[in-house]
Amino acid sequence: MENTANDTFFVHPSACVDTNVQIGEGTKIWHFCHISQDASIGKNCTMGQNVFVAPGVRIGNFCKIQNNVSVYDGVELGDYVFCGPSMVFTNVQRPRCKYPQSGHQFYVRTPVCEGASIGANATIVCGHRIGRHAFIAAGSVVTKDVPDHAIMMGVPARQHGWACECGETLDQSLHCPKCGRNYREGAEGLEEEVK
Repeated sequence: MENTANDTFFVHPSACVDTNVQIGEGTKIWHFCHISQDASIGKNCTMGQNVFVAPGVRIGNFCKIQNNVSVYDGVELGDYVFCGPSMVFTNVQRPRCKYPQSGHQFYVRTPVCEGASIGANATIVCGHRIGRHAFIAAGSVVTKDVPDHAIMMGVPARQHGWACECGETLDQSLHCPKCGRNYREGAEGLEEEVK
């Protein structure tokens, strides 16, 4: 796929974009990326060097996927998701070379909800929901569902507090000292108190 002066997005000449791919306005796809057929990438996204997006994957708007990240079939990224350098998604729970599990029916769904951030070199084991505005620390290994706004650290990742939508750590009263938002416990983690 070649970029022209009339395009509303940017694809570096070294990148490979297959057929039937949707790319939103303002999105930038950098060096050596491969965007597979039937993938959909929202508007104003950034794909760093050497990003792979599998066939049929859906990526929301305003996502930033840093260098060396593969977004496999089964992974779904909501709006404003950040994927740090070399973080890893998986999509098969018990892979075996001798007994291959190839095809969409074998891939486990892994939704990453709006505003979530995943740090560099973190690993997300498939089949777990990453909640809205959750923060996964660099190098962590996620082996269970992550609540909305949870801060997860370690191997395996355990919760170490709560994060505001703006990224700041909430205090004991679930108040953000940076932007002033207040939160309360909800069905899937925290939810913002609206006055």
